[in-house]
Amino acid sequence: MVALETTIFSELGLPPPANAEALRRVLEAIRAGGAVPALTAVLDGRLRVGVEPGSHAVICGPARKVAARDLAIAVAQGWAYGATTVSASLAVAAAAGIEVFSTGGVGGVHRGWAETGDISADLGALASHRVVTVSAGAKIFLDLPATLEHLETLSVPVIGWRCDELPAFHAPTSGLPLSARADTAREAADIARLHWAMGGGGVLVVAPVPEADGIPLDRLRDLVARALAEVEGLQLSGPAVTPAVLERLGQLTDGRTVRANLALAENNAAVAAAIATALVVPADR
Repeated sequence: MVALETTIFSELGLPPPANAEALRRVLEAIRAGGAVPALTAVLDGRLRVGVEPGSHAVICGPARKVAARDLAIAVAQGWAYGATTVSASLAVAAAAGIEVFSTGGVGGVHRGWAETGDISADLGALASHRVVTVSAGAKIFLDLPATLEHLETLSVPVIGWRCDELPAFHAPTSGLPLSARADTAREAADIARLHWAMGGGGVLVVAPVPEADGIPLDRLRDLVARALAEVEGLQLSGPAVTPAVLERLGQLTDGRTVRANLALAENNAAVAAAIATALVVPADR
């Protein structure tokens, strides 16, 4: 099985109709890889692991964001639809015994974190739960060197999927070298099993956005600098910053970042399905 968050598919994530297209492509990629997709969400006050097709329209609609800290609140207060973030999905996957989770990009250390203390709960969740997370790295408007350093401090292995540098979400690379890579699903699965056997927590596998769909790093840096400057004028803070920056990037690129997001989400799902399959097939040694 492959767990999935639902924020990306809700109206909090990709704009309609791209969110529905992302959901379709991700589900198809996981099934094509021989695995079973398990959307995580709070629906009508109940925590769901797996959502029937009849509820997909709800998944792609308006939602309240649910991080790990909010799960009990959402259930106790009977939220109609709580869309899970990375941290919530990891908690749910671990509780359900699901060993692989696919997402778009993980949160990280925000720029200016030394003054604000703004570090995503995703990083702590990655360290806490014995789940393999497959993502396209983290968004370039975060402090990526500090994010890698924080993951090292938390003892989270960051494994490049057929790459030697950290992907930067819309860009295939960030210029930041990784200490390990895996070229096959079996290799990634073996690393995870051994890490867990030695008492470790989560493993992060980072897969670059497909080259044809990505945005060159230098071009993306220029766009991000412009978007950040414009969003800064709105005086936003905390979780409101990321969606505002992503929306502005979509406008500046005439939707190219949205297309990249679709491609990377689908690619991550395919990689996650391969690793999930390898985890349940005994190694030949």
